[in-house]
Amino acid sequence: MEFFRIHKTIPFMRHALVLNIISFVTFALAVFFLLHRGLHLSVEFTGGTVMEVAYAQSADIGKVREAVAKLGYPDVQVQAFGSSRDVQIRLPAQKGMNATQQSALVIDALKAGDATATLRGTEFVGPQVGEELTTNGLKALGMVVVGIMIYLAFRFEWKFALATVLANLHDVVIILGFFAFFQWEFSLAVLAAVLAVLGYSVNESVVIFDRIRENFRRYRKLSTVEIIDNAITSTISRTIITHGSTQLVVLSMFFFGGPTLHYFALALTIGILFGIYSSAFVAAAIAMWLGVKREDLIKGPTKREGDPDGPNAGATV
Repeated sequence: MEFFRIHKTIPFMRHALVLNIISFVTFALAVFFLLHRGLHLSVEFTGGTVMEVAYAQSADIGKVREAVAKLGYPDVQVQAFGSSRDVQIRLPAQKGMNATQQSALVIDALKAGDATATLRGTEFVGPQVGEELTTNGLKALGMVVVGIMIYLAFRFEWKFALATVLANLHDVVIILGFFAFFQWEFSLAVLAAVLAVLGYSVNESVVIFDRIRENFRRYRKLSTVEIIDNAITSTISRTIITHGSTQLVVLSMFFFGGPTLHYFALALTIGILFGIYSSAFVAAAIAMWLGVKREDLIKGPTKREGDPDGPNAGATV
């Protein structure tokens, strides 16, 4: 399915050096902010108090969050728990106060707004749990990266595997850089979004690399640069359809999903935008600079199907 078809190959690789310099600068800034400011970690990572509050009728999540924020918890996590009458509140650890004191202060504030508010339970999430989650999150990220490299090395070639992993790490670090710069809360939901972006970016890279391999088989007279330009050009329509439809869903979560899904959708939005960019310009350009060629992807003689000449030959594959 295509919305449109471009009949002339766009010379993307002509601008690869400039675009990748921009990518390197963006990547370096993201690393700087990560080291300088660090991530604003949520309760799951840092430790804190988890409260369960019950109401006689459906709870107004917005009012609950507003009441708790007035106590000095602007980034508090409030969400429905089990039913519309039950609310779970996650409070960050605060110096000089234990879980019992925090929960007592919060429940008093909630009762002032609704006398039916009842504290059902309080649980303290210790820093050791947060450390375990951080370690497991890094392990999950590392396993994803290794799995991607093994898959692409078998399916295509090690140059494509290395190019894709570098491009995907570029996306991940930039997402983290945004969260470090703006000090947005980094929660388990955001970590899930980062892992989702990894898979999403890999899919886009695989589509482009598969078209590159196909073009090497079909157009033997075109140079590697022309093959790559043609592959990116011929997949533009597919990219717009796939990423556009996905982004519509993500935007619906961003605008209508409430604070619980806000940063999750925000991370996905950044990842989708940079995923398109990195697949077309970063991954393809790195593969080109690594010297990928026809012999790397095609073993033995290949059948020639109409071997057109010229730099724009086969633009509409």
